[in-house]
Amino acid sequence: MKKILVLFVVALFVGTAIIAVAEDRGAAQVKYETKLGTVTFEHAAHQERTDCVTCHHSGTYDPCMSCHDGKNDKIPEKMRKVKDAYHKNCKECHKEKAPEVDGKKCKGCHVK
Repeated sequence: MKKILVLFVVALFVGTAIIAVAEDRGAAQVKYETKLGTVTFEHAAHQERTDCVTCHHSGTYDPCMSCHDGKNDKIPEKMRKVKDAYHKNCKECHKEKAPEVDGKKCKGCHVK
């Protein structure tokens, strides 16, 4: 009986931990300071539109800079810098799905 009770408590603890981790969906908004102005990324809004692996393609939730640091030779040269990765992924998607942002050129995302 003690073993069953211990297993139940362990299962309850693990289940609670899994739910807590699953609920952590990161910051609702992330700001990037750039030379052209601040880019405000609406993380929560993007989570509603696409799945996480669209951006977090490495399978981790580490910051993009952890791989796209400009030095990682495992990444194609045109995507090594985080700026290039953002521009490639974001601009292509915005052209297709958010032309009102893309139509403003740089100022659609970069705000001084």
